[in-house]
Amino acid sequence: MASSIKGAFKFGAKVGLDELPRPDILVVGSVAVGRDGSRIGKGEGYSEIEYAVLRELGLVAEQVPICTTVHPLQVVDDLPQDDYDVAVDYVVTPEEVIATHRKRKRPEGILWGRVSKEMLEEMPLLAELKKRREERGKIS
Repeated sequence: MASSIKGAFKFGAKVGLDELPRPDILVVGSVAVGRDGSRIGKGEGYSEIEYAVLRELGLVAEQVPICTTVHPLQVVDDLPQDDYDVAVDYVVTPEEVIATHRKRKRPEGILWGRVSKEMLEEMPLLAELKKRREERGKIS
């Protein structure tokens, strides 16, 4: 129950941007993943946004390993990727662990030109990050 969204709200505690931990490893969900590290999720971009927020705050660096767990049928050779997509370093299936040796760099933070007014309204965390950057004179 605690690992579900409903359970997280029931048993978890909200934390602010300044309370986020510095993770040693990230695990993301995937609908399909390439042996080259390319991946697609459900299409909402939440893994990418979460990663970008952590990068924006300086809590993860390019070398922090990112893993995904999938069924073997979800593994393909490669997938088309966009500039905001986050590649994985390891793909774990019940039969094997695939080191992807990814060559593609990950985004260095939030791609602010792609953030819409609606996204800022739906995700207060993004709005707070943007406000902080504006106060430091980094974006308009």
